[in-house]
Amino acid sequence: MMIKKKVLGGIFAVAMLAAVVGCGSGQTEESLYASEEAWAYLETDESAPADVFFICPTVYGGEEDVFNMPMDDEESRESFVGAINMEKGIYDQNCRFFSPYYSQAGLNVYEMPEEEREPYLSEAYEDVKEAFIYYMDNYNDGQPVILAGFSQGADMSIRLLKDCFADEEINDLLVACYAIGWRITEEELEEYPHLKFAAGEDDTGVIISFNSEAENVSSSLIIPSGTKTMAINPLNWKTDGTPADKTENLGACFTDYSGNIKTEIPNLTGAYIDVTRGALKVPDVSPADYPPVLSVFSEGEYHLYDYQFFYRNLQKNTEVRLNAYLDEHKK
Repeated sequence: MMIKKKVLGGIFAVAMLAAVVGCGSGQTEESLYASEEAWAYLETDESAPADVFFICPTVYGGEEDVFNMPMDDEESRESFVGAINMEKGIYDQNCRFFSPYYSQAGLNVYEMPEEEREPYLSEAYEDVKEAFIYYMDNYNDGQPVILAGFSQGADMSIRLLKDCFADEEINDLLVACYAIGWRITEEELEEYPHLKFAAGEDDTGVIISFNSEAENVSSSLIIPSGTKTMAINPLNWKTDGTPADKTENLGACFTDYSGNIKTEIPNLTGAYIDVTRGALKVPDVSPADYPPVLSVFSEGEYHLYDYQFFYRNLQKNTEVRLNAYLDEHKK
């Protein structure tokens, strides 16, 4: 599918500068993100109809008494780029790609009780917000924006939506927010009425989110027992329990840290939404074949495979939604 040509110009640039101040930056000194070294990706030269602002998942393990990634940790910075590359191919077709380094919370934070994590996640978010404000002030120039992330990056993208997209001028630039691998509740949508959850394949200005797990899982790190999250099925783009057969899966792609697809399996698995928990149930694979890898997850939590199981469907969907957005905003 071809992306349609850009129909928006930089006509909102002045308005954007004023609007972004509403994010509450309060910056009086030059931003850290004025330096290219603060960006894992800063693709500014490519002519494209839209931008992707992508927030990396957790790659920093943490150390004793160190719970946020130091920005000069070279090993973690390399892992940052690698983790981004694993998902970048879904989003960067005909789009400029922006992804900041940030002092993300370490895996050791997720070993804490949930009520103790927030100071470290808030520290991470302050960097993300600063990077987004700098991007809007200096690079956006009225471009439509696909906001995307995975895991902690999805959490950060939802925080950005709540904080910065309440402004109508900014919200109007949102193609969609792919907040995959984190939860978003109905209560949050009620508290932040500018947030909209996706209802189908091609609506725009919406949140796309799901969390994959085996059929027998009843509680997880992302969706603890007693929690219900919103979800959309990335195979049939329905939000109810309608199952999608594995024949609807265009291709699971397992990528490496260079972004290369090492293995592609069409029709790997179907999926359906558990209407009680909002989890995306994945019936056609075995937990033994797709282990959780990280100690913070248990068997049957397919969190690490959220993007990989549904790679081609997500890749196609970003194009569908961007074309729908461009059609809606034709002059």
